[in-house]
Amino acid sequence: MPSLLKIDFLKNDFFIISLGAIVGANARYLISRFAARIMGPVFPYGTLFINVTGSLIVGFFMVWATERALIDPRWRLLIVVGFCGAFTTFSSYAFETMAYFEQGQWLLLCSNVLTNNLLCLVAALAGMALARVL
Repeated sequence: MPSLLKIDFLKNDFFIISLGAIVGANARYLISRFAARIMGPVFPYGTLFINVTGSLIVGFFMVWATERALIDPRWRLLIVVGFCGAFTTFSSYAFETMAYFEQGQWLLLCSNVLTNNLLCLVAALAGMALARVL
Protein backbone atom coordinates (compact mmCIF):
# COMPACT_ATOMS: atom_id res chain seq x y z
CA MET A 1 0.00 0.00 0.00
CA PRO A 2 1.58 3.35 -1.02
CA SER A 3 2.12 5.82 1.75
CA LEU A 4 0.24 9.10 1.52
CA LEU A 5 3.24 10.82 3.09
CA LYS A 6 5.69 9.76 0.40
CA ILE A 7 6.38 12.79 -1.77
CA ASP A 8 8.65 13.03 -4.77
CA PHE A 9 10.42 16.22 -3.68
CA LEU A 10 11.27 17.54 -7.15
CA LYS A 11 7.71 17.03 -8.38
CA ASN A 12 6.16 18.68 -5.34
CA ASP A 13 4.27 21.81 -6.44
CA PHE A 14 5.19 23.70 -3.28
CA PHE A 15 8.89 23.09 -3.87
CA ILE A 16 8.66 24.25 -7.49
CA ILE A 17 6.75 27.39 -6.54
CA SER A 18 9.21 28.08 -3.73
CA LEU A 19 12.21 27.88 -6.06
CA GLY A 20 10.66 30.44 -8.39
CA ALA A 21 9.64 32.64 -5.48
CA ILE A 22 13.16 32.73 -4.06
CA VAL A 23 14.57 33.97 -7.36
CA GLY A 24 11.67 36.37 -7.97
CA ALA A 25 11.80 37.96 -4.52
CA ASN A 26 15.54 38.48 -4.70
CA ALA A 27 15.33 39.92 -8.22
CA ARG A 28 12.62 42.29 -7.02
CA TYR A 29 14.75 43.46 -4.11
CA LEU A 30 17.85 44.01 -6.25
CA ILE A 31 16.01 45.84 -9.02
CA SER A 32 14.12 48.08 -6.57
CA ARG A 33 17.32 49.03 -4.76
CA PHE A 34 19.17 49.63 -8.02
CA ALA A 35 16.39 51.82 -9.46
CA ALA A 36 16.16 53.91 -6.28
CA ARG A 37 19.92 54.42 -6.28
CA ILE A 38 20.09 55.36 -9.98
CA MET A 39 16.84 57.30 -10.43
CA GLY A 40 16.13 58.51 -6.92
CA PRO A 41 13.49 57.58 -4.35
CA VAL A 42 10.85 60.22 -5.21
CA PHE A 43 8.95 58.06 -7.73
CA PRO A 44 8.85 54.24 -7.44
CA TYR A 45 10.56 53.49 -10.77
CA GLY A 46 11.69 50.08 -9.53
CA THR A 47 8.11 49.04 -8.78
CA LEU A 48 7.00 50.31 -12.18
CA PHE A 49 9.76 48.43 -14.00
CA ILE A 50 9.08 45.24 -12.05
CA ASN A 51 5.33 45.39 -12.65
CA VAL A 52 5.79 46.03 -16.38
CA THR A 53 8.42 43.31 -16.90
CA GLY A 54 6.44 40.88 -14.74
CA SER A 55 3.36 41.53 -16.88
CA LEU A 56 5.42 40.98 -20.02
CA ILE A 57 6.80 37.71 -18.66
CA VAL A 58 3.37 36.39 -17.63
CA GLY A 59 1.78 37.40 -20.93
CA PHE A 60 4.58 35.81 -22.94
CA PHE A 61 4.99 32.68 -20.87
CA MET A 62 1.32 31.77 -20.59
CA VAL A 63 0.75 31.99 -24.34
CA TRP A 64 4.08 30.35 -25.19
CA ALA A 65 3.57 27.53 -22.70
CA THR A 66 -0.05 26.81 -23.60
CA GLU A 67 -0.27 27.60 -27.31
CA ARG A 68 3.22 27.16 -28.70
CA ALA A 69 5.38 24.78 -26.70
CA LEU A 70 2.82 22.81 -24.69
CA ILE A 71 5.29 22.26 -21.88
CA ASP A 72 4.88 20.56 -18.53
CA PRO A 73 2.41 22.60 -16.41
CA ARG A 74 4.91 22.65 -13.54
CA TRP A 75 6.87 25.27 -15.52
CA ARG A 76 3.86 27.58 -15.10
CA LEU A 77 4.08 27.03 -11.34
CA LEU A 78 7.79 27.87 -11.39
CA ILE A 79 7.66 30.93 -13.66
CA VAL A 80 4.20 32.46 -13.26
CA VAL A 81 3.14 31.49 -9.75
CA GLY A 82 6.57 31.30 -8.10
CA PHE A 83 8.85 33.77 -9.87
CA CYS A 84 6.32 36.37 -11.05
CA GLY A 85 4.21 35.99 -7.92
CA ALA A 86 7.18 37.00 -5.80
CA PHE A 87 8.68 39.36 -8.39
CA THR A 88 5.75 41.60 -9.24
CA THR A 89 4.86 44.16 -6.67
CA PHE A 90 1.18 44.97 -6.66
CA SER A 91 1.16 45.30 -2.89
CA SER A 92 4.09 47.75 -3.07
CA TYR A 93 2.34 49.61 -5.87
CA ALA A 94 -0.85 49.89 -3.79
CA PHE A 95 1.01 51.11 -0.71
CA GLU A 96 3.11 53.65 -2.65
CA THR A 97 0.01 54.96 -4.39
CA MET A 98 -1.88 55.36 -1.11
CA ALA A 99 1.14 57.08 0.45
CA TYR A 100 0.91 59.68 -2.34
CA PHE A 101 -2.80 60.01 -1.54
CA GLU A 102 -2.13 60.62 2.15
CA GLN A 103 0.58 63.16 1.31
CA GLY A 104 -1.64 65.00 -1.16
CA GLN A 105 0.81 64.26 -3.99
CA TRP A 106 -1.90 64.15 -6.65
CA LEU A 107 0.38 64.34 -9.69
CA LEU A 108 2.59 61.49 -8.45
CA LEU A 109 -0.49 59.46 -7.47
CA CYS A 110 -2.05 59.83 -10.92
CA SER A 111 1.28 59.19 -12.65
CA ASN A 112 1.82 56.02 -10.66
CA VAL A 113 -1.69 54.69 -11.32
CA LEU A 114 -1.66 55.50 -15.02
CA THR A 115 1.86 54.29 -15.78
CA ASN A 116 1.55 51.04 -13.85
CA ASN A 117 -1.87 50.15 -15.21
CA LEU A 118 -1.38 51.19 -18.81
CA LEU A 119 2.19 49.94 -19.20
CA CYS A 120 1.44 46.61 -17.50
CA LEU A 121 -1.56 45.97 -19.73
CA VAL A 122 0.47 46.88 -22.82
CA ALA A 123 3.36 44.70 -21.61
CA ALA A 124 1.07 41.71 -21.06
CA LEU A 125 -0.38 42.15 -24.55
CA ALA A 126 3.12 42.53 -26.01
CA GLY A 127 4.27 39.35 -24.30
CA MET A 128 1.24 37.47 -25.63
CA ALA A 129 1.82 38.76 -29.16
CA LEU A 130 5.55 37.97 -29.00
CA ALA A 131 4.86 34.40 -27.91
CA ARG A 132 2.47 33.95 -30.83
CA VAL A 133 4.95 35.33 -33.35
CA LEU A 134 7.86 33.15 -32.23
